[in-house]
Amino acid sequence: MNLTLGQKLIRTKQAEQAERHHDDASGGGLQRSLGLFPLTMIGVGATIGTGIFFTMVEAVPKAGPAVILSFLLAALTAGLTALCYAELAGRVPAAGSSYSFAYATVGEFAAFIVAACLLLEYGLAGSAVAIGWSDYLNNFLMNAFGWEIPAHLRSPMFVSSHHNVHFSPGNFNLPPVILIAMCCILLIRGTRESATTNAIMVLVKLAILVFFAIIAFTGFDAANFTPFFSPDPDSGYVGMAGVTAAAGTVFFSFIGLDTIATAGEEVNNPRRNVPIGILTALLIVTVFYLLVAVAAVGAQPARMFAGQEAGLSVILQNVTGKAWPALVLSAGAVVSVFSVTLVTIYGQTRILYAISRDGLIPKTFQKVNKRTQAPVSNTIIVCLVVAMVAGLVDATFLWDMVSMGTLTAFIVVSIAVPVIRAKQGRGEPGHFRVPFGPYVIPGLSVCACLYIMKDLSPATFRVFFIWMGVAVATYFLYSVRHSRLNKPQ
Repeated sequence: MNLTLGQKLIRTKQAEQAERHHDDASGGGLQRSLGLFPLTMIGVGATIGTGIFFTMVEAVPKAGPAVILSFLLAALTAGLTALCYAELAGRVPAAGSSYSFAYATVGEFAAFIVAACLLLEYGLAGSAVAIGWSDYLNNFLMNAFGWEIPAHLRSPMFVSSHHNVHFSPGNFNLPPVILIAMCCILLIRGTRESATTNAIMVLVKLAILVFFAIIAFTGFDAANFTPFFSPDPDSGYVGMAGVTAAAGTVFFSFIGLDTIATAGEEVNNPRRNVPIGILTALLIVTVFYLLVAVAAVGAQPARMFAGQEAGLSVILQNVTGKAWPALVLSAGAVVSVFSVTLVTIYGQTRILYAISRDGLIPKTFQKVNKRTQAPVSNTIIVCLVVAMVAGLVDATFLWDMVSMGTLTAFIVVSIAVPVIRAKQGRGEPGHFRVPFGPYVIPGLSVCACLYIMKDLSPATFRVFFIWMGVAVATYFLYSVRHSRLNKPQ
């Protein structure tokens, strides 16, 4: 049957098709090898650490001590969306996360736009986290051996400011490139090995953050919470405007919820384990973020966070007057942030796998190695791009761009809930369903995402719309003609 262009834009892929694609893979698809614990650790690994280890230096200058409210606002928004993810993950247990959810509900064109948001989100997140990792590596080397990485080998070639971009041709940020190469080697060995390694690193990370909180609380000073909101009008962030802006900066930290859903095709009993994994990871993440944020702000005046390299290590050194606590935390950060980068790149490759299998991008991204059951070519391409960005660009601009992609994807996921309820009804007994009907929680989720999004910088919106323009052009020039739905199922 010949479809009009309008019909092609809104055609959907049913959940049953996604599962059949997996079952009919005949050894060429992804392997179901993840249980509930490693799946939950994937979500925690992609989430805890990023917003605490790095973005405090960006968020506190905007919100002041009220950055605690920023984390609460981000967690509340993520929690509303997590409920939507949990229902959709039970109904559409396929690789690709919110892309697959959109394809099964609001149509092919909207799904491709969501895919573009996810590619922006995961690609830049991997680069930004790897860049921040080099700060803690350098701090560890200084405290352990009295040696630091030469400045020109840990500085980006392109540095953005409020008005322009500075070019330093002699600089290249080498440590994040090395980190991404190690992640690439591990990922091409297979999902089970990567998930086990990640779970170990996550447990190390949680222990390190508890260690930080215990020591930081010994230097707790309630006076550091006064004034509670940022009082600097020159920064453009006063009162709740600063809280919202900081929430936008840290919001990408909750990318781990989406990462759990990207693994839907490699999970045992996905209709049960994916929803439970999402909600469990959110609870763990929120508790640890608030614990560390309160401890950090209580131990150090807000004005000291701006521009602070390896901030949590510096706080411990200032509180104790000794180097060993900073050494322990930097070592833990070096190990644990590895897991954030690993899981972020993993999510990117699985999204590309799902898009390619649907015919919307070239087939290279869906080819799976028969021995390791991993998309090797896909992984190598992703790592090369992420490493190039990490080696050449500074992280300042990347945080807000990742949040923009995350918020947009979360909005589409929330909208998808009432759509799929209308198509499939209440679902089978035992499937998780968003409480209070299909409109209340999804509607609140959309409103919360838009509220945070409104205070992102104008430059972020400009670059985002340029990226969306590229995505739209790609869809009409390639994807709409190569879609698998063009062929009889």
